[in-house]
Amino acid sequence: MGSKEYAEGKIHLPSSKYCGGSSSRLRFFLAAFFLLALGDALSPSLVAGAHLRPDYYADVCPDLESISVAHSPVAAPATLRLLFHDCAVRVRTYVLFFGCDASIMLINPDGDDEWRSLDGMTLKPEGFHTVMNAKAAVDSDPRCRNVVSCADILSLAARDSVFLSGGPDYQVELGRYDGRVSTGRSVVIPHGSFNLDQLNSFFSGLNLSQSCCIIPVILSVANGRSCVSLTWHHTALQAGAHTIGAASCGFFGYRMSTDTAMDPAFAEELRGSCPAMDAGGFAFLDAATPLRFDNEYYRNLRAGRGLLASDQALYADARSRADVDRYAADEEAFFGDFAAAMTRLGRVRVRTADDGEIRRDCRFPN
Repeated sequence: MGSKEYAEGKIHLPSSKYCGGSSSRLRFFLAAFFLLALGDALSPSLVAGAHLRPDYYADVCPDLESISVAHSPVAAPATLRLLFHDCAVRVRTYVLFFGCDASIMLINPDGDDEWRSLDGMTLKPEGFHTVMNAKAAVDSDPRCRNVVSCADILSLAARDSVFLSGGPDYQVELGRYDGRVSTGRSVVIPHGSFNLDQLNSFFSGLNLSQSCCIIPVILSVANGRSCVSLTWHHTALQAGAHTIGAASCGFFGYRMSTDTAMDPAFAEELRGSCPAMDAGGFAFLDAATPLRFDNEYYRNLRAGRGLLASDQALYADARSRADVDRYAADEEAFFGDFAAAMTRLGRVRVRTADDGEIRRDCRFPN
């Protein structure tokens, strides 16, 4: 996506073979980002947002939910990734960390912002397009104009995209304020080739304790030790976000001839999608039902048909295999747990009127 087009509000959808909204460099962070939300014991220093509630805008914008769903196209991979990315920024700025504050939408004149970082540049325009359309629709109602935050609109759009793709419907707690700061230096993302132990090593390199190692957005707060305690169960759960979307050949091509965990028939299918590792080639993360949010992703893992190494590692590793089996057998359990994770993530370090604002234009601070 070109910076000029986004800055001018000219967000053009790509004319590619696959326009479902996924990133061409889709990373494991789709799985890992929401792990923050499912900690067995969230640190009090990371949790805020007691004022959040589903009916937060009931008096000032009573039709918000219906407006949102009417203007949320089925672009779940792109919109989900935009939300995950927004909620997981400022990994390096430990004490100043905030959660979902729509900082990913901000444009800085000097070009140092999150969406133009190395990883931000892989975000697909459909996600931005969805949020900007929803914002315009909300503000077209005189009762709602400039009273609903971009952060809340993004959270609603992600939920609506999931639901319209066949996934769970759930209440979104509202009342967040938007952030004013966005820097490209803040973005740190693990890679799609990581196994569980490599994730452990990655986060140790960020001076995080082993108990915090699998979550890119967990941070050492003021005392340097507070974190969220998680289990491998949560890794298996949030990897389920890979039930929709796609990845470019460069992120899995090496597995087709070297990874014995990959089903040989699946490897042969992928060779047809990636002849000579064509830069424009891609494959769906869930080849069985690529545009539907369901539990087929877990069934694929049991058959050796996980696209990314980090996906297949969930079934190869005994610490997470039982959870893969559970979600493969029970879609309702997956949906329920995923919805709960969305809610918990939305409660992390919520901005208020004291340190945030309601942006008039999601691209710029007021």
